[in-house]
Amino acid sequence: MSKEPIHIVGGGLAGSEAAWQIASAGVPVVLHEMRGVTGTDAHQTDALAELVCSNSFRSDDATANAVGVIHAEMRLAGSLIMRCADENQVPAGGALAVDREGFAAAVTGTLEAHPLVEIRREEISGLPPQEWGRTIIATGPLTAPALAESIRAETGGDALAFFDAIAPIVHFDTIDLDKAWFQSRYDKVGPGGTGKDYLNCPMDKAQYEAFVAALTAGEKTEFREWEGTPYFDGCLPIEIMAERGSETLRHGPMKPMGLTNAHQPDIKAYAVVQLRQDNALGTLYNMVGFQTKLKYAEQVRIFRTIPGLENAEFARLGGLHRNTYLDSPRLLDGTLRLKSRPQLRFAGQITGCEGYVESASVGLMAGRFAAAEALGRAVTPPPATTAMGALLGHITGGHILAEEEGGKRSFQPMNVNFGLFPPVEVPREEGKRLRGKEKTIAKRRALSARALADFAVWLDGQSASAAAAA
Repeated sequence: MSKEPIHIVGGGLAGSEAAWQIASAGVPVVLHEMRGVTGTDAHQTDALAELVCSNSFRSDDATANAVGVIHAEMRLAGSLIMRCADENQVPAGGALAVDREGFAAAVTGTLEAHPLVEIRREEISGLPPQEWGRTIIATGPLTAPALAESIRAETGGDALAFFDAIAPIVHFDTIDLDKAWFQSRYDKVGPGGTGKDYLNCPMDKAQYEAFVAALTAGEKTEFREWEGTPYFDGCLPIEIMAERGSETLRHGPMKPMGLTNAHQPDIKAYAVVQLRQDNALGTLYNMVGFQTKLKYAEQVRIFRTIPGLENAEFARLGGLHRNTYLDSPRLLDGTLRLKSRPQLRFAGQITGCEGYVESASVGLMAGRFAAAEALGRAVTPPPATTAMGALLGHITGGHILAEEEGGKRSFQPMNVNFGLFPPVEVPREEGKRLRGKEKTIAKRRALSARALADFAVWLDGQSASAAAAA
């Protein structure tokens, strides 16, 4: 049992959540964040938990969506990230989106005000010294080169890497509302939404084909030093999707389904570009699914061919940055400790999870595990039937070796999804056989209900353990 401080390297979503969970357990924390001293290619501020890509935490549906389930689990566990997201919500249909500046300010202010949290603005250029004791490394996909090199030296192998792209943000008052219209897909009303939470820009077939041709021909940023690095399929640049086939975008981020042009209701759009509110004031909108590695001048030229965006002014253009992650199934144990040096834990995207809430949830788990150890309590991971447990299982036990690929590592970053959950028996009404979409929805609801019930039991067990230790 120790009240020595637990050190955390990295003040992103995972590090901030880990710090909150540890301090909430009564254990002091020293949070080391290099921004404010050293910047990164993607961050623009020195705020903790800055969102560098989308402002969306994705679906908030806890009844039939794996992301919504992990939202609910985090709320049950007293998550700081989810509390600040809820307090800074902006309309986004069925998704939970936030005012990014208000969100980061809330996280930063809360941790700065906590009496057990010390924030040190400094770059940690190597593995933390042994005298620090329990330490969590949550440096994310933009880990500083010196620290990344130290991690590689310790683990005896190279970290894996992939590209992650950033979508452009447009000033709302430069969007032509005589061409664009407000509507959520299928008029879906989500938390804080109205059913008209997205701006939609329609294209006919000729416009769409010209747009795809421009994307594929547009000049891209060169990354010679990273050649051969795979993209993560959940965040492909728009031009890479276009290169995969002329119809790819129309069945992806530009699909027209569930949308009716308010200006021309009798004419079905061939494709639609959607923009989502990016800040509480409603002055900024981001282009949904438009991550890109096009050069800045090309972005302006090509994106202004979109109907409604002919005179668009961009608050931020798209970009591309390198993500680094561990071969976690080989290197980490079931509670995220480095096998070769158990005082070190890893959390967030560097472990091989992908997405804001996934990163924060791994930080939540790492923080709770470290605090339990410091307080002499049992360290018990959440069950595999829960969203957090399923994600943890993927990180610490997924795809170790693929013999059919010549013995190469096959571990890849993953968003939380129901494919990671153990199977569940789907309840059905007597005499009724479920089929197709109805069966899929019933399965998702059963998985969601089981996950939340099992997570509540796990939390009760954690509370009982804490009471017994006290």
